[in-house]
Amino acid sequence: MTKKEKEPEHTSAGIVKTEYFTFCEPPHPLKLSSGRKLGPITLAYETCGTLNENKSNAVLILHALSGDAHAAGYHSEKDKSPGWWDTYIGPGKAFDTDKYFIICSNVIGGCSGSTGPASINPATGKPYALDFPMVTISDMVNAQKRLIDHLGIKKLLSVAGGSMGGMQALQWTISYPDMVESCIGIATSASLSAQGIALNEVGRQAIFNDPKWNSGNYYESSLPKAGLSLARMIGHITYLSEKHMHEKFGRKFQDSANAGKDMNPEFMVESYLRHQGVKFVERFDANSYIYITRAIDHFDLRADYGGSLTAAFENVSANYLIISFTTDWLYPTGNSKEIVRALRVNGKNVNYTDIETDNGHDAFLLPNELLEKNIKNFLKSELKKSEI
Repeated sequence: MTKKEKEPEHTSAGIVKTEYFTFCEPPHPLKLSSGRKLGPITLAYETCGTLNENKSNAVLILHALSGDAHAAGYHSEKDKSPGWWDTYIGPGKAFDTDKYFIICSNVIGGCSGSTGPASINPATGKPYALDFPMVTISDMVNAQKRLIDHLGIKKLLSVAGGSMGGMQALQWTISYPDMVESCIGIATSASLSAQGIALNEVGRQAIFNDPKWNSGNYYESSLPKAGLSLARMIGHITYLSEKHMHEKFGRKFQDSANAGKDMNPEFMVESYLRHQGVKFVERFDANSYIYITRAIDHFDLRADYGGSLTAAFENVSANYLIISFTTDWLYPTGNSKEIVRALRVNGKNVNYTDIETDNGHDAFLLPNELLEKNIKNFLKSELKKSEI
């Protein structure tokens, strides 16, 4: 999309600024699920919209694996790339910034301003690298809770996210039931499948086998770009449906006249994946990729509650909107239905929609009229309840 084709200004969240909150400084570190302690911790976060007088219109947006705090708007007048969920956040959009105060933070373990493996370890004065402790989805949520407390918000109107963001949203409702009015979980799951774990492991192995990885200690030398790029290429395949890839690329050649004459990328899909890999290494840290995929793999609400997903949701008080996509094979429809069944067994209020689309897992990031309508109507209803 060119600058001229960019959405009209009235539909943009406008210019947003990244802010930083540091907490859990010694001697009061954050105790992690592993038993280890972490501190000080910095969370990078951005907000848009206006917090109302009684602070009842706050919506926490939770990002997926490769996301960050920049969910909507632009960082400057010259910025050509809006936030990763700009399609749905802004005036009049699903997350209407004329009505809601939107918050999004980069998770701990990340690499976009929040404390993670690339951060300086105060004990050594060097990047943590693999000395950084393992973190879980629950740890990410516990850190976010400190940010929400810092902002003086006692109760969130909603927590919302897709993929790993949906996992965080579910965890929020379980860890802090009294702080969450509603939850929007999109293309997500109560646990990742064996196939999903396997694909994450292949991506990690791509990084481990890069000669420049150096057991994670690469910050003062060459970065493991080839390994991280390959990991992203593998991951990106899982985000698209077979039909979408066929319609977008088929078996089209980049240059049919020279096809089959050398080892350069020939098919359009090859070139596309390589481009995605190159773009990714420009903004992401290989160690963060390892830590965050591990957190996704270990997320298992059923296991956390004695093997019962019903037990996991027994004490929640939020209203839920759960959305899945028909061609999402990474977080398939059945995963969402499991969550819905467990909530309904507990008598919880849950709305569920399975949206037909050819866009696969990435559908939650792409324009979709039905997705926007579902979110907009759900939040409108929740806001009305909070004002009674």
